[in-house]
Formats: sequence, C-alpha cells, structure tokens
Amino acid sequence: MDFVTGGTLCVLLLLALMATGLQIGLAFILSGFLISTLLIGVDSALSLLGQAAYFSIATPTWTCIPLFTLMGAFAAYGGYAQRAYNGVYALARRLKGSLAIATCFGCAMFGLLSGSSIAATAIFGKMVFPEMQRIGYDKRLSTACIASAGTFASMIPPSMMMIIYAMFTQQSVGKLFAAGVIPGFITASVYSIYIIYAVKRNPRLAPEASKSSFTPEQRRKAVWNMWPVIIIAFAVLGGIYAGVFTPTEAAAVGAILTLVFGYFQGSIRKFSIVNTAMKESANTTAMLFLINIGALFYSRVLALTRLPTEMAMFLLNLNIPRVFIMLGILGIMFLLGMIMVPVGIYALTLPVVFPLVVRLGYDPIWFGVIALKLTEIGGVTPPVGLNIYAMKGVIPHEYSVSLEDIFSGVWPFVLCDIIVLVMLFLFPQIATWLPNLLLG
Repeated sequence: MDFVTGGTLCVLLLLALMATGLQIGLAFILSGFLISTLLIGVDSALSLLGQAAYFSIATPTWTCIPLFTLMGAFAAYGGYAQRAYNGVYALARRLKGSLAIATCFGCAMFGLLSGSSIAATAIFGKMVFPEMQRIGYDKRLSTACIASAGTFASMIPPSMMMIIYAMFTQQSVGKLFAAGVIPGFITASVYSIYIIYAVKRNPRLAPEASKSSFTPEQRRKAVWNMWPVIIIAFAVLGGIYAGVFTPTEAAAVGAILTLVFGYFQGSIRKFSIVNTAMKESANTTAMLFLINIGALFYSRVLALTRLPTEMAMFLLNLNIPRVFIMLGILGIMFLLGMIMVPVGIYALTLPVVFPLVVRLGYDPIWFGVIALKLTEIGGVTPPVGLNIYAMKGVIPHEYSVSLEDIFSGVWPFVLCDIIVLVMLFLFPQIATWLPNLLLG
C-alpha cells in the first residue's frame, strides 16, 4: 500500500470511528496508529505516538491552557458573569429586547475571562433564561440567543481554540488573541441589531421587562460593579501586548487576580469552592490534552503519508482563481463544523489546508479568525451543536423546551455569523488591524 492511499484510508477510518460514537481523542489515536502500523510497522508507529504524546505537550505554551481554564472556573464561581450581565443590562435597558442584548454583550464581556463557549452558555443559561421566561420572552429567541452568544468565549481572548490553532500552525498566540477582539464584539453588535429588528417587527418576542427604568445611581452602580472584569482583562491582555507577560504568565496572573478579587468580594471564601474549581479545571485540561495529543499524532501520520502535500499541490496547479479555492476550503470547514468538534476539524483540515492558504498569499492570522468563526457556527448547528446541548442541559424541568425548539431558533443568529464572516472575507483588516498595531 502506497503512502497516499494510506492517508486516504486514515481519513476514512477516522470518520468511521467517529460515527460509532468513540471519544474524539481515542478516534484520532486509533486511526492514526492503525494506518501508521500498516505503513511503517508497529515499532515505528509506537515510537511516533510516543514522540507526539511528549513533544506535542512538553512546550511552555501548553501550560497556559490549564491556567486559563482555572481562571474561567474561578470567574464562574466568583459571579463575574452576573456582574458583566448586570452592567450591560443597565446600559441597554431602554432598548427593545434589552435582556437578549445584555446577554450578547454580557457573554462577550465574560469571554474576556473564560475561553470556554460551553461554560459561558451554561452559566448564562442558568442565570438569564428563567428571567427571560418570567417576563415572557419567546423561548426560541431566548435559548437561541444564549447558545449563540456563548460562542463569543471562543473568539474573544483568552480563547482555548486560538491557542490550539497556534499549536497546529506555529503562529503567535498574542496576535491571534488580538485578532479575535474586534470580530467578537462586531458579532455581538450584529446579534443586537437583529434582536432590535426582530422585536420591532414582532413585539411579542420580547416584552418589556418593566415600565420603570434604572435610576442614575442604580445604573452607575451596576456599571461600576464590572470593574473586576475590566481590570483582569486589562492585566491579562495588556500584559501580553505590552511585552510584560508571556501568554502563560498572563494566564497565571489572571487566575490569581480572579481568585483574589473573588475572595475580597466574598464570593470565593470557602476552600471547597477553590477545590471544586481546581478539580473541574484538571478534568477539563485532561480531556483537552487527550484530544490534543490524538489530534497532533493524527496530523503527523497524515504528514507522513504526504496526502496533505499532494492535495495542496493538486489544488495549487488548478487554473482557477485563489478565491474559489478559499471558498471551497471554507465550505468544507463549515460542513465539518456540523458533525465534528473544533479540535477534530483543526486536526483533519489544517495539515492539508494551512500550507495551501499560506502559499495562496492569505494572512495566517486572518485565516485563524475565519476558521474560528466557522467553528463558532458549528457550535450551534445540528447535529453536533455542542452549545445547543449545553443550553438544553441547564434548562429547568418546569420549562418545556425541546432540542428542536432551540435548533429552529438559532438560524437567524447563524445568518448573523455568516454576515460577519462575509465582512471578514471582504475586509481582512477587521482581524489584522489590531494585532499589527499592537505587535507589528
């Protein structure tokens, strides 16, 4: 069996294993190991797996993943999501659909502390959905807004997926973090514009919360209470861009500040809370590391088969404009987003498409934002919309909301994401201006 045929079988075997429901990290390892054994023998395959398991993790950059995860856990237990939501709601209260708009920008603000879209969806689902239902919001709009806005935590730094993209492509984590800020808040703004438009057309979607408005003092207090979020985000991101911290050091500073502020504000004063947050972070990190080891091993096996190189050369030799090749790449990643988790998409596609994207002259930082936007869309589209299942899991039993209800409600927000995607494609400076300004 020649190597290119082995690479083709490796892709087909991975898809078959995933279809059986096997855990994604194990599917990567098993498919890569079986094909590499056929190509280079069992001893060499074991050696390749051992090298991938060690060298893919034994790098200082990986250290920031558990630290950023711990920062997000402390933020969840410290009530920072509630502070961000209350502050934004105080500012947006006079707008139609103010609860939904506050959810969008509250998730964006909380994304500055948490890189997990599933965690953001779960937290805001528990916090906001019952209030929306009490007031009389449409359940499809409520659930779809929360699940879709939860994806901002993947785009707005610190983002776990940005770090993983950096590992696959050897790009700067700091530049990727900076590149996600403007697109993330633009998406929140586009969501809000849609909500205002939809509620204006059909006021029954989002009744008014109250005839009375916040007093100026209440509004100032709610906005002021966001100061821990702003300070922590400034310390983490500002430290990276000023050259004071590496991403790992910034993650450690963020985790410590989140814990310290939580202690002095009274929300994290029990050791049991700290212990639970650390256990959750350890579990999440172990799961991510298993997936990452499997994904990086799998990408090495694909590289060994030369399938990515052959496919890249084939596409480069086609006499068609580069924009059509890029649109084809985006279409494939969009479809994969509906059936695979983001790390799996990166492992399956980046070894093939990233060298091609660079040779076509596209900016790798810009492409990282595009790839992440596509995985955001995949987080809310069937059948593997993880944010949808997270939203469904936190809805109290007394509310009758089915998965079909949530999936049917997300499509207007998916259209908003596609609009932002088109904006990024037509105006790459949206993603590249800030990292070029801060880091050159």
